[in-house]
Amino acid sequence: MSQPEEEPSLPDEAPLIRTIAMPTDTNPSGDIFGGWLMAQMDLAAGNAAARRARGRCATVAVEAITFHSPVKVGDEVSLYAEILKVGRTSLRIRVEAWRRERHSDDSNRVTQAVFTFVALDSTGRPRTVPAA
Repeated sequence: MSQPEEEPSLPDEAPLIRTIAMPTDTNPSGDIFGGWLMAQMDLAAGNAAARRARGRCATVAVEAITFHSPVKVGDEVSLYAEILKVGRTSLRIRVEAWRRERHSDDSNRVTQAVFTFVALDSTGRPRTVPAA
């Protein structure tokens, strides 16, 4: 029998994005649309990538996106990003989305994924990511 998965803990750093899920972001079932959540995650990863690469970056891949639980209208959604690897022109960034019910202090992780970005020059061609 396998061990139960350990409950994740809220990241220590400040979120890159914090937003409120609104009624216009719902799917036909009344939950927040997964595409909206993925877009928020891409924004957070893009912010981390642009900061680290000191310039324009583009998403080239998203892997292992996992939706753990639904987000409801009115929930506060906080997005956290961690740079996993910096290559010559690319960055791999793990993003977690956490939700907090409007009238609660409790948060839970709802989604996670790994995004890959490529740093771009002014012509849109890959460029070297500067040393940290």
